[in-house]
Amino acid sequence: MTVAESHESDVRRFYSEDPGGEAAARAYHALMGDMWFHGDWSVQKAGGTAHEAKLAMLHRLARHARLEAGSRVLEFGSGYGGAAVELAATSGATIVGVSNTDSINRYARRLAAQHGMGERVSFKTIGDHDYKTFVDWQSETFDAVMFMESVCHLPNKHAFFTAAHRILKPGGRLVGLDWIHRPFGPHRTTEQISRLINPVCEYFRLADLGTLDSYAQMMKRAGFVVTHARDEFADELCLGSTEPSQAWRDYDGRSQDLIMAGKHSLDIARAAGVFTVGWWVAERS
Repeated sequence: MTVAESHESDVRRFYSEDPGGEAAARAYHALMGDMWFHGDWSVQKAGGTAHEAKLAMLHRLARHARLEAGSRVLEFGSGYGGAAVELAATSGATIVGVSNTDSINRYARRLAAQHGMGERVSFKTIGDHDYKTFVDWQSETFDAVMFMESVCHLPNKHAFFTAAHRILKPGGRLVGLDWIHRPFGPHRTTEQISRLINPVCEYFRLADLGTLDSYAQMMKRAGFVVTHARDEFADELCLGSTEPSQAWRDYDGRSQDLIMAGKHSLDIARAAGVFTVGWWVAERS
């Protein structure tokens, strides 16, 4: 087994609630509900809740993706399905969520059915390496491809962007949000940043975190025209959409020690300023 194969299967086990899994998805759900990504920082700074900020961020990305009734959208790394259900309900689009973790998709299908979205939202379990080709879909199938803090798990991000380009229709948009690193304050060198970011990658089963520019460059090499590449927390610490520390300390589910170690490492990287969240909009010409 290659290193890449080992990493992708580790990601699957990290989220899986099936026997042998580490059940991170269950912890995320207990702590964050059905949507696991950072929200619009301006909403939280104005006093909005983490959930309100997430909805604002999701709707911002949906506007950039130009979602409307009849749009066909692939959401990569769709988690428990909260974002896909919200997008379908508010835009009228048809959403296909994909993940390599079957236990996550089983929950997401139940959520879609509970919200009456079973006909417009579906969730497909793909193989550990299918993100490199999206072999199950023909070229020019989707109007938009979206991701919310999922590409950070991928060792071969360039292959993902190339595959997304292939399955998008001409004029279709790639829109996403993800964890990245950056120089900040006294932490400027690769060694200084890696010392803080590497534990985050280890505990959260991430591949090497990219930067705002490295994502944009990979999108361009895949054939996209990048129109937006923004750090949501430019020039300040990335502190938004973080649940209270006490809630994390009180979590007593499976893999509690792993979840707490990951949270601790992330808090350190946040406080140092080297961890942040970026978002991008790119179009297939």
